[in-house]
Amino acid sequence: MTMYSLGEFHKFHGGDQDFLYLVPSGGIVALDGMTSEILEQLDQTPLSREDLVGRLCSDGYSANDVEECINELREVKAIRNGQKEYAKSEPLPEAFPLQTIVLNVTNQCNLSCQYCYEFGEDKVATPEGKPKFMEWETAKSSVDYLFAESQGRKSVHITFFGGETLMNFPLLKHVVTYARTRADELKVKIDFSLTTNATLLTPTIIEYLAENAIGVTVSMDGPKEMQDKFRVFANGRGSYDIIKPKVQNLLANHRTRPIAARVTMTSGAMDVKKIYQHLKHELGFYEVGFAPVTTSPNRLYSINERGMDSVLEQFNELADEYLEFALRGEHHGFSNVSDTLSELHQGVNKSLPCGAGLGMVGVGPSGDIAPCHRFVDSDQHVLGNVTTGIDREKQNDFLTRGNIDTKYDCHECWARPLCAGGCHHEAFVRYGDTGHANLHYCDWIRGWTDKCLQVYGAIAAQNPSFLDHFSERKAS
Repeated sequence: MTMYSLGEFHKFHGGDQDFLYLVPSGGIVALDGMTSEILEQLDQTPLSREDLVGRLCSDGYSANDVEECINELREVKAIRNGQKEYAKSEPLPEAFPLQTIVLNVTNQCNLSCQYCYEFGEDKVATPEGKPKFMEWETAKSSVDYLFAESQGRKSVHITFFGGETLMNFPLLKHVVTYARTRADELKVKIDFSLTTNATLLTPTIIEYLAENAIGVTVSMDGPKEMQDKFRVFANGRGSYDIIKPKVQNLLANHRTRPIAARVTMTSGAMDVKKIYQHLKHELGFYEVGFAPVTTSPNRLYSINERGMDSVLEQFNELADEYLEFALRGEHHGFSNVSDTLSELHQGVNKSLPCGAGLGMVGVGPSGDIAPCHRFVDSDQHVLGNVTTGIDREKQNDFLTRGNIDTKYDCHECWARPLCAGGCHHEAFVRYGDTGHANLHYCDWIRGWTDKCLQVYGAIAAQNPSFLDHFSERKAS
C-alpha cells in the first residue's frame, strides 16, 4: 500500500497568507485551506491515499477535489510516497558559454585596507614575479577570449577590477573601445562595470564613465569613523575625507547607470542601519549592499557569532522597511533584499554557489584565468591563460568540488537552493578547501532566507505587480 508523507519544504507566512518554499525545485506556492489540512494530517503520521481522502471528506471536502489536490502536491513534491531521498542536481551542460569576465587590470592599490582579501593576512594571491599592471596585448586577448567562449550568448559583460581599478584607467578606455567594436561586429550586446575605492575619481573620469554608461560600485564602509577604521592609506591616514567629495561628484554627474555602494562589514563597521542611512540617504547611493569580511575567525576585524546575530537583527529591520516601500511600489536601496528576492522570483535552484569558473572567470594582469576575481594571481587556483584557453580538467575539478551534491552537510538544509554551501573563496580561507560548505554561516543564512521569503510572500499577496521588476531584471 502506498503511504504518503511530507516532502521537503519550508513553510512561511507573508501578508496573511501561508506559503511553501519547495526545496527540490526552489519554487514557491501559496496554500489554501485544503492543502494546509492535507499537510497538517501528514505532519502527524504517514497516511494511505484512501485514509487521506477519507479524513478530508469527513471535514466537508469533496473526494474529487481532494484527489486533485493530492496529485498537485505530489507533482510539486510537497508530499511523497516512499523513503526520503536527496535529489541530485541537474548535470551541467558540456558546453557552457562564458558571459562575464572580470579583468583585474592591476593588482596594485593605493589603499592599505587591513582586511583586504588580496593583500591582507588571509590573502591567497601569490603575485610575486608577475605583472603589476595589465598590458594592452593581454587585455585584448582577454576580450577576444570572452567573445570566443561566449558563443550563443546575446549579451556579455566586462567588469574592471583591481587592486584599485582606476590606477590603470587608460587601459580601461582602450578595452571599452575595442570590446564595443568587436561586439558590434558580432551583433552581441555588451556592457561594462567597475569597482573602485573612489580615491582616484576625477571630473574627467566621471564624465567618461557617464558618457559610456559604465556601472560603478564604490567600496565604502560608511561614515567617517567606520570608513577610517580599516580603509586607510599606507601611512595610516583615513580615506573618508578624500573620497567623500569625489563620491558626491560621481553621484551628481553620473546618471546613466545607478551607482551602488558595497560595504565590507567588520568588527569596526557593524552598525548596519547607521551605515545604510549615511550611504543611501546622506550621500545618495542608489543601492547599498553589505557583506561580512572574509577572514579567519581569529582576526581583530572578524565578526564573532554574537556580532553576526546583531547584524541579522538589523538586516531584518531594514527588510521590514524594504517591504513598506515595496507595498507602496517604491524603490528601496537595500540590495541584499533585492538580490535574494530576485533569485526567489526566478525560482533559482543552485547546484553551485555562483557562476565562478563557469559563466564567469577572473583574469589577472598576467592573463592567467582564475575562477573569479578573488582567486586572481593565486598559483594554486589558476585554470589557464587567455592566450591558451582554460584547462578543462582543472575547471571540472573546481566545479565538482563546489557542487552541492558533494557537500553532504547541506543535503538536509532547506535553504540549499539559494546557498549551495556558500562562497568558494570564503570556504578556502576558512577551511582550506573551495568545496567545503561554509558551516559557520548556516544558521545565519537560514534566518536571512526565511526573512526574505516572508517579504516575498507579503509582496506577492499584497502588491504582486512589484515583483514584475524582478522578471525585467532577469530579462536584462
